[in-house]
Amino acid sequence: MTIFLAILQRFFYAGVLLVAVLVLNFSMLHLAPGDIADTIAQASGGADADVMEQIRKDYGLDQPFLVQLGKYIGGVLFSFDLGYSFFYNQPVTTLIFEKLPATLLLVFTAQILALVVGVLLGVYSARNPKGIVSYLVTFIALFGYAAPVFWTGILLLIAFSLKIPLFPVAGMYDVTVEGGFFVQVLNVGRHLILPVLTLASIFLALYSRLCRASMMEVLGSDYVRTAKAKGLSEREVVLKHALKNSMSPVVTLAGLQFSAVVSGAVLVETVYSWPGLGTLALQSIIARDTPTILGILFFSALVVIVGNLLTDIVLRMIDPRVASKA
Repeated sequence: MTIFLAILQRFFYAGVLLVAVLVLNFSMLHLAPGDIADTIAQASGGADADVMEQIRKDYGLDQPFLVQLGKYIGGVLFSFDLGYSFFYNQPVTTLIFEKLPATLLLVFTAQILALVVGVLLGVYSARNPKGIVSYLVTFIALFGYAAPVFWTGILLLIAFSLKIPLFPVAGMYDVTVEGGFFVQVLNVGRHLILPVLTLASIFLALYSRLCRASMMEVLGSDYVRTAKAKGLSEREVVLKHALKNSMSPVVTLAGLQFSAVVSGAVLVETVYSWPGLGTLALQSIIARDTPTILGILFFSALVVIVGNLLTDIVLRMIDPRVASKA
């Protein structure tokens, strides 16, 4: 099977999975007690039966479940209509696109930081398994994996925002800062540091530990010893032979952990009041804003599916053995 056909097959499976996620999310939320009409009535201090019936009619809740499900899936797939938020009084798509850039900035920055630093630490500690860096990587891996992400966030917030005021306490930018493009980039960057470090901490531990183990295994293989016997330098052996072959497990884990990065962003955004999808999700859950919750779940699933697709493509590019098995 060619790479093109294999990728096309992955896209088909991704589409089927996305429809399954839509059906499951819609069904689970509708199994929960209460509906939008109950929530609106509670927020307004009560409503009589006629008003409740009219609210359900306006939101299509008076129709059979399968009809509601079919309209919702059709709206999402064919017109990208995620419904209307009664709490924010605007389309869910508009809400999500307003909050999505902040979450993507946080998630991708944290993922890239964790991958780059984790691989560097893993490679260095694998080359010096008895050195202090190797033991330090092991300690970081144990601490980072064991510490809950919200606990790490609170500790960093107390340490570097309250005790040592180096970074802002909350938000994405300071509205009082005036200046051009680069000034605003620095403004956002200062607010981004602590949330990114918090979110990247647990994944940095995983990537560094896995890269260390994979690199040590590759460095002990026959073809690496042959490369050294041919007189290649240590740098050439590591970069041209060992690193490429040891990256497959790390890339695979990065793709599988992408869902955890997105879910962890919800906690991080709550701790730092980061104006992204995580904060929007928390507020929508409190308000029982079902259309917005469904829209956020859809986008989260879409990001995870796309992340796994990209992981599969990258694996085929760096490891010919994966392409040959397709």
